[in-house]
Amino acid sequence: MSTLTPHATATDPSPELQRRLLDAQRAAFLAEGPPSLDVRLDRIDRFLACVLEHADELSAALDADFGSRPDLMNLASDVVSVIPGVDLIRRELAEWMADEEVPGSAEVGTPAFVQTRPKGVVGVVGPWNFPVVLVVQPAIEALAAGNRVMIKFSDVPERTAEVFARAVATRMAPEEVAVVRGGLATATAFSSLPFDHLIFTGSPGVGAKVAAAAGANLVPVTLELGGKNPVVLGSDADVAMAAERVSGTRLMNGGQICLCPDYVFVPRARLDEFVAGYERSVRTHFPTWLDNPDVVSIIDDKNFDRVTALVADAEAKGARVLTIAAPEEADQLPARAGRRIAPTVLLDVTEDMAVATEEIFGPVLAVYPYDDLDEVIAYLNTRPSPLAAYFFGSDGPEFRRFVERTTSGGVSRNDLAVHWGVEGAPSGGVGRSGMGAYSGKTGFLTFSHRRTVAASTAPAALAAGILPPAGKAEADALRGYLAYALGAVRERTPSARPAEQA
Repeated sequence: MSTLTPHATATDPSPELQRRLLDAQRAAFLAEGPPSLDVRLDRIDRFLACVLEHADELSAALDADFGSRPDLMNLASDVVSVIPGVDLIRRELAEWMADEEVPGSAEVGTPAFVQTRPKGVVGVVGPWNFPVVLVVQPAIEALAAGNRVMIKFSDVPERTAEVFARAVATRMAPEEVAVVRGGLATATAFSSLPFDHLIFTGSPGVGAKVAAAAGANLVPVTLELGGKNPVVLGSDADVAMAAERVSGTRLMNGGQICLCPDYVFVPRARLDEFVAGYERSVRTHFPTWLDNPDVVSIIDDKNFDRVTALVADAEAKGARVLTIAAPEEADQLPARAGRRIAPTVLLDVTEDMAVATEEIFGPVLAVYPYDDLDEVIAYLNTRPSPLAAYFFGSDGPEFRRFVERTTSGGVSRNDLAVHWGVEGAPSGGVGRSGMGAYSGKTGFLTFSHRRTVAASTAPAALAAGILPPAGKAEADALRGYLAYALGAVRERTPSARPAEQA
């Protein structure tokens, strides 16, 4: 029995205990060496079983932590969604682990191959909005890469954190996977540990602090952050479909998704049509809001106050506010008891409003009319790159221009967030919305070290061509090669500089 077992599910472990967990995992990793395929698959299966065997407990805990979160949402988003990724890993892992010969290396006298080796101990810091899946998925990919894993579970859904920690301890030794629970001090100490890789999912502000703490130990980081995700309706968009699908994603999980749309650009002539379609779709899915058990509540008072303040600020500065609620509920929303904020559309939003720049993370959407797609693209390019960008319309010149001229973590056309669910495709942000990526083989490689192993079949040492007695003759030979290369470059290069550089 591990001496760490009693501490594996402790709340607010001291920095010293967290370091002991890390040291125990690293010692076990070094003693074992890179684990075999069978060992990796066994750890993945046992870890997955921890989640699946406790699915009902996790769902109940999530419902309690949010105040209201339907069982279907809990199972679909935080439990069942991890299964396809495991199936992919089980099919492909042997091939991913195999050494790769470097083509052509033998012919030049340095036959080489590339090893894909585990890094050691991976730290995983998860968010509160999808607290289970967003630690389970990267942890599984880190295990697939042969690592040990320490998880810092969000302290906001505290009941879920307790259930998850107990569940993991039923099948995983703390030297394999350890779960750390606790608040800000615990998270700060966790981020300061000298991991071999650290992945964080959360807000850009906290992500910057995590990266700074990791940087003190030169720990490589993967940051999965948020951003104000735009939606653009092209000139040939199906407006009714766009309104329905935008509303569905905006209201999923109470709007508390890093991939949610924050604002929509609609051709000016079709603005009213979109807003009407959006309202119609909301009322279809949620005829009532205040006491509807299918509504996901805002996670806590802090975030309730933040979202309501964004709406109040916009209204005070001249925005038109459309509150979508049943007549008998309109004067009772927003409701602090139960943390319910009615689906809201903001029109006439201006740049001096906080909602124009701050990520919403609630059931609120800003809608803008536009006349020229290039103006929309120019506007988006003045802002931090979002985690996702969305376009409704055909795969024609407008969409291709949108994809070519904008930058985002990913793009979905004619729906939202679908790029995130493509098994084997990378998932990640860019700029302020994140760095690095994971998911499928990308995740396996993120948590691996690619090491080149080369040999020499040359009759003389590499250094012999530079050290004495080598000298003038060898330097003259290099000058001849330099002259040949320069001539080739000049043939490929125009004699004049481009006009913008002149």
